[in-house]
Amino acid sequence: MENRRDAERTRLAQADAGEEPWRAWGPYLSERAWGTVREDYSEHGTAWDYFPHDHARSRTYRWNEDGMAGICDEWQTFCFGLALWNGADPILKERMFGLGGDGGNHGEDVKDYWWYLDSTPTHSFMRWRYHYPQAAFPYDELVAVNGERGRDETEYELVDTGVFDDDRYWAVTVDYAKASPTDMCVLITVANRGDQEARLHVLPTLWFRNTWSWGLPGRDQVPRLTGSPGRLVGEHWVLGQLVLEGDGEPTTLLCDNETNTDRLWGLPGRSAYPKDGINDHVVNGADTVNPAGEGTKGALHYVLDVPARGEARIRVRLSRTSPPPANQPAPELDLGADFEAVLAARQTEADEFFARLIPGGASREEALVARQAIAGLMWGKQFYHFDVQQWLDGDPAATPPPDGHRFGRNSSWRHMNSFDVISMPDPWEYPWYAAWDLAFHCVTIARVDPGFAKSQLLLLLREWYLHPNGQIPAYEWAFGDVNPPVHAWAALKVFEIDGGRDFDFLARMMHKLLLNFTWWVNRKDIGGNNVFEGGFLGLDNVGPFDRSAALPVAGVLEQSDGTGWMAMYALNLLDMALILAVHDPTYSDIATKFFEHFAYIAAAANEGLWEEEDSFFYDVLRLPDGTSTPLKVRSVVGLLPLAAVTRLTTATLNRLPELTARLRWFLSNKPEYAGVIGARRLGSDGRQQRLLSMVGPDQVVRLLARMLDEEEFLSPYGLRTLSRRHLEEPFTVELGGQEFTVGYEPAESTSGLFGGNSNWRGPIWMPTNFMLISALRDHAAFFGDDLLVEYPTRSGTKHTLTEIADDLSARLISMFVPDAWGRRPIYGICELFQTHPDWKDLIAFPEYFHGDNGAGLGAWHQTGWTALVADLILTLRR
Repeated sequence: MENRRDAERTRLAQADAGEEPWRAWGPYLSERAWGTVREDYSEHGTAWDYFPHDHARSRTYRWNEDGMAGICDEWQTFCFGLALWNGADPILKERMFGLGGDGGNHGEDVKDYWWYLDSTPTHSFMRWRYHYPQAAFPYDELVAVNGERGRDETEYELVDTGVFDDDRYWAVTVDYAKASPTDMCVLITVANRGDQEARLHVLPTLWFRNTWSWGLPGRDQVPRLTGSPGRLVGEHWVLGQLVLEGDGEPTTLLCDNETNTDRLWGLPGRSAYPKDGINDHVVNGADTVNPAGEGTKGALHYVLDVPARGEARIRVRLSRTSPPPANQPAPELDLGADFEAVLAARQTEADEFFARLIPGGASREEALVARQAIAGLMWGKQFYHFDVQQWLDGDPAATPPPDGHRFGRNSSWRHMNSFDVISMPDPWEYPWYAAWDLAFHCVTIARVDPGFAKSQLLLLLREWYLHPNGQIPAYEWAFGDVNPPVHAWAALKVFEIDGGRDFDFLARMMHKLLLNFTWWVNRKDIGGNNVFEGGFLGLDNVGPFDRSAALPVAGVLEQSDGTGWMAMYALNLLDMALILAVHDPTYSDIATKFFEHFAYIAAAANEGLWEEEDSFFYDVLRLPDGTSTPLKVRSVVGLLPLAAVTRLTTATLNRLPELTARLRWFLSNKPEYAGVIGARRLGSDGRQQRLLSMVGPDQVVRLLARMLDEEEFLSPYGLRTLSRRHLEEPFTVELGGQEFTVGYEPAESTSGLFGGNSNWRGPIWMPTNFMLISALRDHAAFFGDDLLVEYPTRSGTKHTLTEIADDLSARLISMFVPDAWGRRPIYGICELFQTHPDWKDLIAFPEYFHGDNGAGLGAWHQTGWTALVADLILTLRR
């Protein structure tokens, strides 16, 4: 009999070994395919306009699908999702609504409320929750009011419209439980929170992704769905036979996953019953579903009358019942005792999995936050398909794209062909991978599924992702933009979390990272002086001007963060080489190379970017006449050099005599580098160790005095990205006849840079806080308890670096858990989220946080890298 306590880990082991495909089905259905680059074939790259929300119900997607509470297989052959109708809306609720980049007063912004409450790493058990108004969804009001607001005003949210007043809404919960890798039991619970009986239409929906209308050779075969009372049966030449069966007596509705060209453009289409046929039939009573009961999109239509404060349940089962050719009659699926047994067993196993993962020292609230953070990461995995060459050239059956499309965005990335399940920055606001987001995701994912974490890191280094010149693609809006080089750092973290045994993984990572490191050296060190430019580096509007665009004057912007990242990168590759050299001595040469390269970068940064008087690193603008101007913005840009740190122990040096000899020669013949590689002391084991750090021991104390100052970076909830001193003293510089200013903005951006949808000018960001906490722990490993730093600055109280790292972790965690008054700082002044028993324990993981009060901002509902809070909890409470 299976040991249930190990059931989920057994499934993971089977999946990793290729014995059972437990990851084959999962929540890989995107939550927004409209408004994305992939669906944009416009002349000037206006993605939000080319495929707006109003088209989504009627227009077939080219590259992927979207839906609510959705799942699909790893190739997105089929899709399953939930549609709802409250009887008042003008359309079915098939997907979340939000504003595009040009519609929100702070960039794109989703306007629905839903949460990921649970998921095991194999998706053997998942839980999803959505709150749906019983009154008409205020689509037009949300568009109009947000359109009237400026950047200095808050966003107008769904809760502000009053539709949740008097609790007149539906709380919809969907539980998924796998009976096998391709047999999913689905329990849909709809709870009427209002004080009157109400009616809700519930439509579990199954459809095939349209791959047959592209006009590509050999891809014109059309799958088929057929309906009978209470069930849908699908036939696909690759997948085989699928059955969707529901309890009760739902009406079976079918149409085709084809574009309604008549509605959109007044043209005849491929099907008399196109994609929006079910919508039009349910909402308007139109004859738009196929009376023959066939199609490529189908739904089981339930009409539920639920008493006041009552609830109703629907059981649905989706199963692959036969491989191709699937010519046998479809069997009936068990929706009774077996269904209940699977659901109960998988939930129990999920509870036991997380009970073993989360330390006993974590509070109940911290355990809740950690579990929901991980659930969000699991639900954030999406099928991502993007053949850039095919996209640029267009499909044979489509109108040729305009020249602005074919030679515009991403036209130098024709080699890239994505067809993978990837962890997304946010399933709605950013439904496309971003390189540095993904690296942070993998650190937390490794806590529950190291196999998937490693595969994700390796994926972006594969030949069909990594540019031939060695660049890692940034994100689909501009693959050629530059994200911080944190891939090596994440690989070491994942390697360590996984037990430090998978040397093959580390070697595979290093071989490709060598190409990427070389790209950085060749492309982002224009002067060849070991100080790096970088460009955008993911920090949007952190500087006085757009760092990814042309400078306002002739010259070069040498960046403190870019140089700090590269020093860290060199040390990461040094650490990898030292680990691998234990098994293969040839890596000793590589270790020596990165030891020296780090020394050159660190010394150059200290000479060119460190401001002795201010005890801070600044970006520097170097002009053609040889003069330079430090841009004295005290921001996280000047703190990130702290992350470039590692130790060399006696044990390591004794094992690698060649490196030891080179180190001695280097210090003897190049004494000017002693400041970055010369610090030595005895470790806790009594053995000598040497510190390699871009920030010397004296600088560490001085830089931390800035970082840990409550009047500058230190907030009650973590570290701000900009010194609060800039509230009273904004930084201003005049360049090329223009004036550029950076002032402290603790909340949403008032700058139009990057569409005004991000703000690194004051708020708290989880990834940079995590990096700096990790850096403190790395320095603490060298200094131990001997180095005491005043914390907070001017408090008169001194602490070890470990104690400071622990307290910063606790401050970040405190944003998510109730304070002494029972309020979660992330929810700010919104009483519904703070006090209502049906809302207050549903945790959001916002993109960033108010620099003074910790309120959640930006992409609000589930940003993947904010799930790092789970890692902080696991580390702090272990």
